[in-house]
Parts: sequence; C-alpha cells; structure tokens
Amino acid sequence: MVRNEAPDHMLDATSQVHEAYIRLVDGTVLAGTIAATSSPPLAAYNPVMQQNTHTVVRLILILSLLASTASATESWPAWRGDAEGSGRTASADLPVEWSKDKNVRWRIDLPQRGNSTPVIWGDRVFVTQAIDKEKWRGLMCFSRTDGKLLWKKGVTYDKPERTHGTNPYCSASPATDGKLVVVSYGSAGVACYSALGEEMWRRDFGAIDHVWGNSTSPVLHGDLCIHYHGPGRGAFLIALNKNTGETVWKIDEPAWNTDGRTDGFKGDPDGVVGSFSTPILIDTGKRTELIMSFPTEIRALDPKTGKHLWNCGGLNPLVYTSPVHGDGIIVALGGYFGNSIAVKTGGEGDVTKTHRLWQHVRHNGGIGSGVVKNGRLYYHDSGGVAYCLDLKTGETLWKGRLPGISKSWGSLLLAGDRIYALSQAGETVVFKANPQEFEVVAHNHLGEMTNSSPVPFGKELFIRTHDGLWCIGLPTPD
Repeated sequence: MVRNEAPDHMLDATSQVHEAYIRLVDGTVLAGTIAATSSPPLAAYNPVMQQNTHTVVRLILILSLLASTASATESWPAWRGDAEGSGRTASADLPVEWSKDKNVRWRIDLPQRGNSTPVIWGDRVFVTQAIDKEKWRGLMCFSRTDGKLLWKKGVTYDKPERTHGTNPYCSASPATDGKLVVVSYGSAGVACYSALGEEMWRRDFGAIDHVWGNSTSPVLHGDLCIHYHGPGRGAFLIALNKNTGETVWKIDEPAWNTDGRTDGFKGDPDGVVGSFSTPILIDTGKRTELIMSFPTEIRALDPKTGKHLWNCGGLNPLVYTSPVHGDGIIVALGGYFGNSIAVKTGGEGDVTKTHRLWQHVRHNGGIGSGVVKNGRLYYHDSGGVAYCLDLKTGETLWKGRLPGISKSWGSLLLAGDRIYALSQAGETVVFKANPQEFEVVAHNHLGEMTNSSPVPFGKELFIRTHDGLWCIGLPTPD
C-alpha cells in the first residue's frame, strides 16, 4: 500500500513551515523557514497579505522561481546535468583539492545510505532518500548555502520489492526545471512536487520486479517527463505531462532475444537481463532524438510522440551505463564484460549495418557513465581503470589505473580540461581530459563510502555519501 505521508518526526513543508524570506543575491535565491502561525510575518507589513495567507505563499513562490531562473545556467537540474546526459559543466573554478578537514563549506548527516546523486537549482539541493525501517521513500530539499533542511516529502510503501544488497531504494536521482521536481520511487511510483514541497501529482505504475532493483532517473523535456519503468518483466518507457502527470505516450519493452550472449552470463540460461540506463535527448540539427540503451540494442524515438525512429543492435542483454553523445555519434557500453557499440544518429529503421561504426565484444564498460571531449570518450570500469577512446574508430588511446581504493559506480564529471572520478571509498581523482596520456591532477579523500556522482555548482562541488551530504569549496573571503 502507498500512503502519501512522511513519518511523524519529519518536517512537513505544507503544515509546519512557510518559506518566509527570500533575498536575491547575484540571481541566487536564499530561502529560510519560519514556523507557521496564523499569518506569516510578511503579512504584518501589508494589510492585503493579512487577509489571505495563501496569497503570501503564492507571491513568495513566484519570486523564488523568478530568482532561481537567473541562476539556471549554473544549476545541475538532472542526474548528469542536462537532458543530453553529458556530465559536463561550464563551471571553470571547481575545487581541485580537498579532504574531510580541508575546503569543506559544510556537511550534514543523511538518515540512511543511498546511491542517488543530488540535483541543484538556485539555492536548493534535492536528494532522494529511503528510510527502510519506516518503509519511507521521499525527497529532501536542502539549502545550498548552509545545508539546512527546508522540507521533506514522500510516500510509505510497505510491499516487498527485490533489489541488490548494494542498491538501496530511491537510487534514481530527481529532475527539476526550477518550478517542479519529479522523482521515481521505483515500485512506489513517480511523484511531482512544487519547489516548496507541495505534491502536484503522483502516478502508480505497479511493481518493478528485478533481482538487482532499479535506478533509472526521470528526464524532463519541454512539457514532458520521460520515465523508464524497469528493468524487469512488463517494463516500459513512458512520457507524462510534467504539469499534470497524464500519459502522453507509452512504449512497452519487448521480450529480448538473449541467445548467443557473450558477456559474463555466457552460457547461463538464467543470466540477468535488463537496463539501468537513463535515456538522453540529443539535437541532430534536423530533429530531437530520445535515445535509450536497452538490452541488446540502442533505440531512438521521437520524444513528442514515442514514434520509433531507429535501432542499432550489438549490445549485450545487461546494460548499466547511459548512452553518451558527441559529434553526431552515440556510444553505449554494456555491463559485466558486455559489448560496446557506436552508431551515427539520424537514421531510419534498423541501422545496424548502415550506421554502426564499431563494436567491441566483451569490452570494459563499467557501471558509471563517461564524458566526451573533442571526439574522445573518457570513462572508467567498475574496477577503477580509466580509459580514453576515439569516438569514431573505437580505438583505445590509453588506459590508466586511478590511484587509491578506486572501485566505482559513479559517473564522471567534465569541467573544462579536468575530469572528476568519485570512487566507492569516497576518493575523488581529478585527471586531465588529455588524449595523449593519463595525467592525474589530484587525489582527494573524504573517508565515507559512496556510489553517487559528483555535482558542480559555480565554484562548489557536492558529494552525496552513504553517511552525509558534503559541500566542497574554497574558503570565502571575510
């Protein structure tokens, strides 16, 4: 059963607090909370506001959204930063060196481990979180400036749901446009909240049943929210109206032919099948394509209608990473000694023979997704080896072991000519996006386990661990 409520001890934004003050500083919203009374403090300064508390709240929301729009260019509104899933930021002044005692702006405790990555809009940091003992799955909103909790919202889900021991519930990251925040709670459905934590809509699509759970994040595109309800039997890709939650189109996933698989489940009739990929949207110059790495193939759809555009075979039946794009080329990496393929965009129908540029069987794709710069793909396997690969030819230009305890599920972050790789041990290796050689710039330690990915904002870096949320940044001038 799903109940739209949070545990009693949690902050309820709609009943216990009002957003009470907003200041605009360089286009950034600084928001705080004041305990609710019969009329908010702002009402004392305006008789009209005294007559209608709801008017005050609406005015505050409008001001907040207008202000946050000014900082949208440096926000990180989705799992990999943008709908293209590029993992790329324009921030040129991210910190390079830190530790648990150096260049830490703030750190807060989180109630339980989690694999999702934060998203940021203006002064708000959104984090999905599960609390198993209370069977709660929800969204937490923090102040970017000091880590203060602004609100929590979620659902209680008390039905059993399979997952891997290293994949907690709520592994999907949120997506926001500054006005709305959409989250996937797995079998507990998809929910949409306002920037102030008011539930706008919620959809129940039934259980997701997969031995390793789920982790695909929602994607916002125009008025659409695109959600992959899978992996597992009965999986589908669906587009919802982001304002109402109504279905725009839905594509059921077919039964995949896994005969002759060559990955780590070769010869195993019960080998794991499924995609944990988050779809991406790319502009080909002539049209927008919604691209998803499914088991055994890449598919491209028209995001407005769900119409099938093209497909390219050659992947194995188990996929962890999201596709990456550069120079009109899509690269998808299979998991667990799976296949990797590259294909040119813009095709029609089955383009395996006409548009596929290369295929590597039993390749080295990991769990985290890579980044593209100047026609080169940089990525790492789950064992901590980094690679540089030529997009067009598939040739490996170099490989190098990341220093430290470097097993990783996280995805890479590209900032200028630097790449940030976060390991499960909480170590971040910064290395150059250099096709000539593997060049380490810095090796940083936080001392907390994580399966998340680093998130940039301006001159700050945010890291979610199993224990807490960190804001990394150089000391501010007095």
